[in-house]
Amino acid sequence: MSALTIAVLVAGFVLLILGGETLVRGASSLARIFGMSPLIVGLTVVAFATSTPELAVSAGAALSGYPGIAVGNVVGSNIANILLIVGLTALLAPLIVKSRIVRADIPVMAAFSVVLLVIALDGTVSRLDGAILLVALVAYLTVTVVTSRRSRAPVSGPESPAANAPGESAGATSRTRSLLVSSGLVALGVLLLVVGARLLVSAASEIASALGVSDLIVGLTVVAIGTSLPELATSLIAAARGERDMAVGNIVGSNVFNIGAVLGVTSLITPIEVAPSAVRFDLPIMVAVALVLLPVAFTAMAISRWEGALFAGFYVAYIGYLVLQAAGHDALEPYSAAMLWFVIPISALWLVLLATYELGVRRGRRQAFRHKHARSRPS
Repeated sequence: MSALTIAVLVAGFVLLILGGETLVRGASSLARIFGMSPLIVGLTVVAFATSTPELAVSAGAALSGYPGIAVGNVVGSNIANILLIVGLTALLAPLIVKSRIVRADIPVMAAFSVVLLVIALDGTVSRLDGAILLVALVAYLTVTVVTSRRSRAPVSGPESPAANAPGESAGATSRTRSLLVSSGLVALGVLLLVVGARLLVSAASEIASALGVSDLIVGLTVVAIGTSLPELATSLIAAARGERDMAVGNIVGSNVFNIGAVLGVTSLITPIEVAPSAVRFDLPIMVAVALVLLPVAFTAMAISRWEGALFAGFYVAYIGYLVLQAAGHDALEPYSAAMLWFVIPISALWLVLLATYELGVRRGRRQAFRHKHARSRPS
């Protein structure tokens, strides 16, 4: 382990922090310019930008004749995005979740996950499957942007661009300049994130090899986490800056992009073979953790610190499975069975209990409201 490797590792971290800060600043500015909420920008611009490492890795693997890597990359990144990144971000600051993301975007992410599992049951993601995923992604983005624009269309007062501009020509010039600067910040942020992630993964791989860890374990852990580092950096920085809805939107949108765009584009390049072990274990785990996020966000419209700690703990357990799998340990079979029969049933039970609780709370509020109004009516 050389000093150069340590320097590259530190440089990777620095670039990730700078890239995340730059991307969040540029995306927030774009949201104001186009009259879009930070949540919608997180679901679209930021999510696509932070998914570029996954897209680069998967497309490159397909072109190099290793399309199967794409599935592991996407599935592993999606699991890391929810369990690790949402967990760590919620530990930094409880994440406030907007009602729109509960009603629409998290269910859409879960639906994409289920569709991927169903598509992969035959062991292949074909070109037709990829085209379906891409079309579904385009439809989702169109509905998201159009709905956001309609809901925020009547802009007036001091926040209106026309009200802020001293003159129509000067206002147009200022808006164009702001648009160029914000777009430049987004592009620069993406570049820094991609370079930082590559440096960090490269250095971490060398360190792991120096410590005697096999290349397979490095690929299953370091690379999978490495391609999710832009999402981690962006979400942590967004939460620290108070853009918590962007932090959540980034994760949800990134997972949708990973399935719709990354796997869609890669399978169009070449059909992707899905390993039986991924169909039996990793894909069901991805679906389970996607469903777990829904009730957590649904109750109290927030993801608290203890829920973040629970997510991070689940991810440590998943990494433990990957290590046992890579080592071919005898404990792999009972461990994987325990995870499947624990995580998925607990997730389903959690979903039912919390949904039932929330419905009970809402029913109680409606009854109290009706009772109050009935008493206030004149006799």
